[in-house]
Amino acid sequence: MARSFDEELAALEILRDALPAETEAPLRKALTNRNNFIVAKAAKLIAQHNHRSLTPVLAEAFPRFLTDGVKTDPQCWAKDAIVKALSAFEYQEPDLFLAGMRHIQLEPSFGGSTDSAGPLRGLCAMGLVQCRSLSNTQVLTHLLPLFADKELSVRVNGARAIEQIGTDTASLLLRLRGELASDEPELLGACYSGVLHLEGPSAIPWAAKFLRPLAPDDASAEAAFAIAETRTEAAFTLLKSTWKQTRDPDFRGTCLTAIALTRQEGAYNFLLEEIAEGSRTAREALENSAPPPEILARMAAMKKA
Repeated sequence: MARSFDEELAALEILRDALPAETEAPLRKALTNRNNFIVAKAAKLIAQHNHRSLTPVLAEAFPRFLTDGVKTDPQCWAKDAIVKALSAFEYQEPDLFLAGMRHIQLEPSFGGSTDSAGPLRGLCAMGLVQCRSLSNTQVLTHLLPLFADKELSVRVNGARAIEQIGTDTASLLLRLRGELASDEPELLGACYSGVLHLEGPSAIPWAAKFLRPLAPDDASAEAAFAIAETRTEAAFTLLKSTWKQTRDPDFRGTCLTAIALTRQEGAYNFLLEEIAEGSRTAREALENSAPPPEILARMAAMKKA
């Protein structure tokens, strides 16, 4: 007799803490289930238990949920989980990822319909980057259309996927997109971060022009955090100078938070000086940045004093 959904789910929950050797057969069977939630749970457990031997079974299950996805896989739960597992196993067949990147799934929602496949397209973009059978140029050719996707999350993940290619061409493309001031701050931030990750501190002067201390906006905040990610003395110096120039209270707070995230000794000393002067914003910025124990001890000593 076929087990109920609750029984199937309970059986999978037991496998979460079971020995890997005891889980492969039942997880293989679970991937054939018609219920997308059950398959999603199975795919997650397969990745958790590192069952690379089930890679072909995962790949075989994927197209089943592409067909009539609104009925077979609402919210793309199964497809998302399968792609995450395949990516973790460095699956090398690009056709699967390309099919996912093209998939649009309009599901009924209040007042119309919503595309639930946006996260899937982004996940597949990241998976495609690791397919060694494709040249960097071929991967870029497939990724560039994502910049025109209607979903912001897909455009952002497209930028992150381009960053993962790691070439000079990838960096130049991100520079070009980062120059479009009309783009959403999240996408611009992904471009700023991508360029700085690929080029290192030498790209700080390029990113600095987006700070705009006299007329800051959300993109300015994204630039500040991207620069802070370099964790360099140059980043601290620039962000401190920007903090001094701006009179916008929100952006001043953003600059202090970014300064803390540079994790430079000079940055910590500067923030502690501001705290000693009574700056609550500097205190919050430092506390929220997970500073090292010795900095926390200095803050505690200041409170007692």
